[in-house]
Amino acid sequence: MDRSLLSRTSPRMQLGRPQQLPPPTVPLAQVPRLQRRCVVGSRVCQPVVAVRPGRASAGRGGRLVVSSVDMSNSPLSSMDAGEGLDIMFDNNSDAECTVVTVEGKDKAHLLMSLTGGFSSAGLTVISASITSDDGRVLDVFRVQTADGKKVPEEQFPSVREHILSVTATSSRSSMPAIYGIVAAAEVERLKPLRSQSTQNDVDALELAAAEMTQAVAELVATERDIIRMRASNADARTLQTKEANRTEAAAGLERKMAAMQAVLAARRNLATEPEKPKSPTEKLLETLKPPTPMRAAAGAGSGSGSEILLQAFNWESHRQKLYKQLMGRVKDISDAGFTGVWMPPPSDSVSPQGYLPRDLYSLDSAYGSEAELRELIAAFHQNNIKVIADIVVNHRCANSQGSDGKWNKFGGRLAWDASAICSNNPSFGGRGNPKQGDDYAAAPNIDHSQERIRNDIVQWMKYLRNSIGFDGWRFDFVRGYLGSYCKQYIDETVPAMAFGEYWDSCEYTDGVLNYNQDAHRQRTVNWCDSTGGTSAAFDFTTKGILQEAVGRREYWRLVDSQGRPPGVMGMWPSRAITFIDNHDTGSTLNHWPFPSRNLPEGYAYILTHPGTPCVFYDHFYQEENNLRKIILDLLKVRRRNGLNARSKVVMKKSAADVYAAMIDDKVAVKLGPGDWSPNQSGIKVNGKELKVAASGFQFAVWEGQH
Repeated sequence: MDRSLLSRTSPRMQLGRPQQLPPPTVPLAQVPRLQRRCVVGSRVCQPVVAVRPGRASAGRGGRLVVSSVDMSNSPLSSMDAGEGLDIMFDNNSDAECTVVTVEGKDKAHLLMSLTGGFSSAGLTVISASITSDDGRVLDVFRVQTADGKKVPEEQFPSVREHILSVTATSSRSSMPAIYGIVAAAEVERLKPLRSQSTQNDVDALELAAAEMTQAVAELVATERDIIRMRASNADARTLQTKEANRTEAAAGLERKMAAMQAVLAARRNLATEPEKPKSPTEKLLETLKPPTPMRAAAGAGSGSGSEILLQAFNWESHRQKLYKQLMGRVKDISDAGFTGVWMPPPSDSVSPQGYLPRDLYSLDSAYGSEAELRELIAAFHQNNIKVIADIVVNHRCANSQGSDGKWNKFGGRLAWDASAICSNNPSFGGRGNPKQGDDYAAAPNIDHSQERIRNDIVQWMKYLRNSIGFDGWRFDFVRGYLGSYCKQYIDETVPAMAFGEYWDSCEYTDGVLNYNQDAHRQRTVNWCDSTGGTSAAFDFTTKGILQEAVGRREYWRLVDSQGRPPGVMGMWPSRAITFIDNHDTGSTLNHWPFPSRNLPEGYAYILTHPGTPCVFYDHFYQEENNLRKIILDLLKVRRRNGLNARSKVVMKKSAADVYAAMIDDKVAVKLGPGDWSPNQSGIKVNGKELKVAASGFQFAVWEGQH
């Protein structure tokens, strides 16, 4: 007899909806215990697993039979008079579980109430045989305590009373329990698909739907528990613990919803038909078409597009006399294949790291002397390496106090006063125009809207460019002033490269990184646009998504809803400076570090994908986990195959445990523990199979045979 999900169905669902099945024909006793499955009709499904197991002690032996329970005087009195249930507990017939048999007259939501009763009694339903015919039920459950043992015989009566009590009450509060059990069973059934290299889109969609359904059930169950606890005046500590569980459940649901969104996006964009071959005439006509205007391409941006950067310092580099240290590593950096190095702020600074600059023209700093800096830059140039200066012009520290007793009197060649400081910077007595960007509280915020201030900054940057020898700029804290001012500084100094640090928070819901980060990366792109496209920017969006994907095995995050890479690299790759960590996010500050064991995966991604990659100093010289060798191998792959900021990415697979893509039809990359290889997928380059060029923990990179 077929009924709804909350009455008599198997734990079989499709996209969160129940599928009605015929009654079972095989008794539970005939099913091998090692299979741990429930038999329903002609189908075999995975074990039913309770979502909210409680606590119970373990025991052995015995059976208890409760026959023909008189409903008129029992907790089941809400059922029609004369109804009866037979409940039997058996610890002898099964080596691993207590077998509970329930027989009697069926009623609406009885199955839901029974399974909810087991769950709230602290028992996990391992499997169930559900039979319903002619208004009667014969349900057999295999149950265990929370620690995986049989129910102690002395607890049989109390469990019986609890189940009778639960089945006599309203089914609404128990609904999440059965809903969750069904969903959990579906997840268990589908989990083996994750390890199958042949998993198709339909399987992935079905698994994502089941996991999302289970997450919904867990959240709803927790919400109902909280409502019940408040109604019964539960103690504050217990309620606080349950509310913390609700936060975790909400976060879990957000994560599963994001996974579903990603699977749907993959179905729309990954399974595309190959383009039909074009005739010679069609190809000729395409070459004659004017290029489609995308974005401004003027200015330095990411240089030639083939640049590979090394951030040549960390937060503690000032302790090692960095300039002298790097002199001994110039050839090593060149041999590795780097085309540019990003250096720390060169000017005199209140802080040794250089990010609280004082006298801009004084280039004797904690990193070394001006003479040592000039010598180092010359050595890099001799090895065809560009040198990028860290430009800190959002703020500047004063040398002394002004007449108002505030620190707003600057020294050196740029002897500004309080009029150079933004007026909404009251701590420093600013008398300039209001600030047009984010405030930096630690130092006076400079008023870039004044032409004389901008001219002073331009002249100082020209000095760095033409006299000291710097080739390009990395602009610090660009959220503090307008991008149009950066454009002027770039236009008037003509650097080989320019990029800014536009760092704001990614989008989160209930503490979970949202799948869709389009708004986040759009803000970065908007800033690049505000510079007229003359400046690139660090791709914080890619960093945030990538470290979440590899750290939590959610590789579906690496494809956006349009089938593109999900960061700035997927929107404006020639203006994306990709990175894994820097002196702020990693090093000793560790504000937002990449998972250390997944560093090889991270570099496999950014060193094969579009954008301009920037390798962190600490990682390049880290021997642990073979990281330095892996980075060197990946640098060779990028150079050998001519991968660049505008390289084409074709996604091949995106699932929870694996991400795979082809880059420029030359290089294949796979991240994650899942199985995938280009050769198994029939991919060839120049008619030949690809060979492994680099590999490590949870990643592999292949290239064509040269």
